[in-house]
Amino acid sequence: MPVVPKTSLLALTLGGFLAATPALAHHAMDGETPTTLIQGLLSGLGHPVIGLDHLAALIGVGLVSSRFPRGWTLPAFWILAMAAGVGIHLASADLPQVELLVALSVVIIGIAATLRTTLPYAVIAALFAAGGLVHGYALGESIIGAEAAPLGGYLVGLVVIQTALTTGIAYAATKLSKASFASPSLQFRLAGLAVAVTGAAFIALPSFA
Repeated sequence: MPVVPKTSLLALTLGGFLAATPALAHHAMDGETPTTLIQGLLSGLGHPVIGLDHLAALIGVGLVSSRFPRGWTLPAFWILAMAAGVGIHLASADLPQVELLVALSVVIIGIAATLRTTLPYAVIAALFAAGGLVHGYALGESIIGAEAAPLGGYLVGLVVIQTALTTGIAYAATKLSKASFASPSLQFRLAGLAVAVTGAAFIALPSFA
């Protein structure tokens, strides 16, 4: 059985991102507002995964975090800001061009993962906080009008799935990488490039959002 090169696997993964049905992106409950605690929880768990822009960002957060000796702390900046972004949306604050900001954050995080030299911890923390805020604002749209129970479940689901994905990817990338923190392997930089290209696709093709 032939062995598929890592770069080919990466290309296939990126192709799957871009070929996925755009209508799936943000509808964990078929577009309906959750009405129960369980529905809210399931919606919170599902939205960051089936939304390709959100999923790409989380992959990028994990990849970048794996570049730091204490990188497991970095996703916390994303998670806290994400929760704040949901709260800002629920407070009816207006954030213009949010889908564009979400896509741009994916591009920037992907680029950060491709760099041969690791950016300072404080810069990455600020980047994650800004990205988490706009992603949280976008994710808040799905829970507008919900009662307290489904809203609480939704927030718990968002925090649980995003914490699990970002820290899990960071841990796996750290274990798999044979390169130094400052100079990641070609495969991991290509994975970061795939994240950036996914974000760029959402900018070039707005119907993906």
